[in-house]
Amino acid sequence: MENTRETLRIVVVGHVDHGKSTFIGRLLYDTKSLPEGAIERVKRISRENGKPFEYAYLLDAFEEEQKQNITIDTTQLQFHTEKREYIIIDAPGHREFLKNMISGAASAEAALLVIDAQEGIREQSKRHGYMLSLLGIRKVYVLVNKMDLVDFSEAKFNEIQLKMNKFLNGLNVFPLRYIPVSALLGENVAFASAEMPWYKGKTVLEAIDLFEKDQGIADKPLRFPIQDVYKFDNRRIIAGRIESGRLSVGDTILISPANKKTRVKTIESWVEKDKRDTVVAGMSVGITVEDEFFNKRGQFISHTGEAPLVGNFFMSNIFWMGKNQLVINKKYKLKLVTQEVECKIFSVKKAINAATLEAVDNVEAVETNGVAQVIIRTREPVCFDQFINNMHTGRFVLVDGFDVSGGGIITGLVKELEKFSGKLVKGEFEIASSAFDEYYFIISEGIVRNIQANTRTYYAGDEVPVAGETYSYSRSFDIIDLKTGAAAIIRDAKLADIISIDSYKYNNLPVVNVKGFAASINTQKDLEDIISEFGKINVDDIKTYAEFSNKWFDFGKNKTIVFKDDVSSTDIEYRI
Repeated sequence: MENTRETLRIVVVGHVDHGKSTFIGRLLYDTKSLPEGAIERVKRISRENGKPFEYAYLLDAFEEEQKQNITIDTTQLQFHTEKREYIIIDAPGHREFLKNMISGAASAEAALLVIDAQEGIREQSKRHGYMLSLLGIRKVYVLVNKMDLVDFSEAKFNEIQLKMNKFLNGLNVFPLRYIPVSALLGENVAFASAEMPWYKGKTVLEAIDLFEKDQGIADKPLRFPIQDVYKFDNRRIIAGRIESGRLSVGDTILISPANKKTRVKTIESWVEKDKRDTVVAGMSVGITVEDEFFNKRGQFISHTGEAPLVGNFFMSNIFWMGKNQLVINKKYKLKLVTQEVECKIFSVKKAINAATLEAVDNVEAVETNGVAQVIIRTREPVCFDQFINNMHTGRFVLVDGFDVSGGGIITGLVKELEKFSGKLVKGEFEIASSAFDEYYFIISEGIVRNIQANTRTYYAGDEVPVAGETYSYSRSFDIIDLKTGAAAIIRDAKLADIISIDSYKYNNLPVVNVKGFAASINTQKDLEDIISEFGKINVDDIKTYAEFSNKWFDFGKNKTIVFKDDVSSTDIEYRI
């Protein structure tokens, strides 16, 4: 009966030295959840090291960690209340161990953020707030610890609550409650504090029982990532773990990204007593299907009509912890459930300094311990869901070399490719331009592809790439954007200015449109005519727009087409 009890996983995070380990040790001690002899062993080690006994040492499994006073590895500990079982994930707070922290937090449903009442909100406190936001953990309590060091001051508690709320709310993290505690003395951990009569709320132990466990994972759309395919006698058994939903014998299923349909023939079992016709989320199972498709690790099984998203471009939020910067155009390995695929960072839309909260748009790299919004391109299509719809299939890690260096959640599929064109910006003017794209004839596909080289934003004074593999412009030329009514002035390969097209005058330099096609403009009258004619046509009328474009623009003047065997040999970041 014990095994059927509900289990909730809670991650505990906080700045180093804010008392996180002491809190967990005290919680385990007060709930009598420690293994027999643990306290005596810790007391012995403390004496041998000439240190007083501390509850934090109960968590440190290795004597070397105790000598350093730093919790190095993510530790998982268990205890229970009358309501349910708990797994406490102790995520290290020391800066060098963020990687361990993110690994431990990845499976948590709720979080406790520990803040020192005396020191207040520190850099790591903010980083951990970002981490909770990044992982989409919404069930959060903030524990204001070491209240004994501020004389159990209600004013100090309220001050920290106000500041932390303002910060976390900006990240869409809304703590359900703030609890003043002294882990060292056991105040408000398992028992109510007589030192803080002004606090009328629950103790930590009472409060965590109020966390509502995620419900309905079995009622979500079926997600059954294939882990492996085994051959037994005449059967090919597809094995894996059902991440969400339920699956029954006879169900019609879709295998993505191959987009093949079949029916479930059997659900396998080792012994007859374990045989069943329906399996649900959380179960590791093996099935056979009616059709002999080639199935492989990483493919997703779903019900028809409830397919996962499939693509090789997606938007994501990441937390980068690698030794080196996360950079555009470098190869990384992406792991998403059972999928492992090579990927590149297509663009960094925004990078955020977790300490200063400074946000920078369209950068080329993300620093260690940085938070960023990025577009990721995978070598081949992958299956996924938005994290808000399914946390199990919407979360991934990035591997740099042999190191897990980043974690992230998927926020959406990239569909509108044109909106990720490069930009030319000055003041109120912004021109989305694909003038610096490449054009290749892909022999294996028999078609011409327009390949986006990058999505960088160029500001006044920035140097622009006037020559590529398949295009070349004069070092001084102008770009006209007829749709937005702006003109970019390029001088000596730099963006000199952007002005209203009404103020723009032809000056005997080459003119191109936003796609880089040469405009047939040789006089001021030509300029006026092209502007006038464009204002009279309906750009949604493809035939009329084609006639206008054939009259005024020349593809071959600045651009050429290079032959490639396949699109991967272009080694360019994006394709349309």
